[in-house]
Amino acid sequence: MTRDDPPSEPPDPTDPHSADAVALVLEPRERDLGDGFFVRRVLPASKRRTVGPFLFFDHFGPVAFPPGGGLTVRPHPHINLATVTYLFEGAIDHRDSLGSVQTIRPGDINWMTAGRGIVHSERTPPEARASGATVHGLQLWVGLPRAHEEAAPAFHHHAGETLPVVRAPGAEIRVLAGEAFGARSPVEALSPLVYLDVRLDAGAALSLPDGLGDRAVYVVDGDVTCVGRAFAPARMLVLAPHGLVRLTTDGGARFVVVGGEPFPEPRHLWWNFVSSSEERLEQAKRDWLHRRGEPDGPFPLVPGDDAEFIPLPK
Repeated sequence: MTRDDPPSEPPDPTDPHSADAVALVLEPRERDLGDGFFVRRVLPASKRRTVGPFLFFDHFGPVAFPPGGGLTVRPHPHINLATVTYLFEGAIDHRDSLGSVQTIRPGDINWMTAGRGIVHSERTPPEARASGATVHGLQLWVGLPRAHEEAAPAFHHHAGETLPVVRAPGAEIRVLAGEAFGARSPVEALSPLVYLDVRLDAGAALSLPDGLGDRAVYVVDGDVTCVGRAFAPARMLVLAPHGLVRLTTDGGARFVVVGGEPFPEPRHLWWNFVSSSEERLEQAKRDWLHRRGEPDGPFPLVPGDDAEFIPLPK
């Protein structure tokens, strides 16, 4: 038997139907943050440390606490990063050493730039704790460009109604940070990045554009199909950096997209500290171990939540 058609070509990574469009699939590891509160940690992973400037990706909940229970994350420090908190359900009270007091609710963005050093706590609001609370959301860490790592700490809250929403047939895209699909978020980031919350109706499709730098899709709920492969919730699809990538769903889906340009130099992580300098991490360890809570010191106290703290791990 002979065949007259030419030999097959290798797959084109810029083709949205190419199997190479999905470079890697990451599954989270469960981590206990204390008091029986578990998170699914996706980044950093042994196979992939970062996606663009995103260094850390935790998915928590949905979890229902009994009356009197709730999220209890005592004051703890950060340096040289920004924490980004986004909820699907529930509420969290944020307090920090700048004096910020803010309840975050579903659809809001809490963006806290640690810079040279900040301390914060995260707790279920008292009224929700009394009746029994539910919480479900994401917390991501974004590295800071080297020139901004020691910037003054800052906190910004963006209510959900201030974030742009792009609608297409069968799709709703909330632009949480960065710019995509012709819309720009009011959230100010210090490096080029994108963070999207996407809902697809059953049978709908969406093509992610090129030009986002590193790109990854994390399935929160439902089913997502890419290049003929179906992915269940709690999977991160690290995508090829170039070309359109088409995502579809049979029964409907919710997923987030993160991406952006990676830094030219690596970031080192230890506990709650991130820096381009390992020496800076050592200094942060010493500062927290010997904290004195001075207003002008590296780690001031959190007003209204200064009776306890998370100690430095041994």
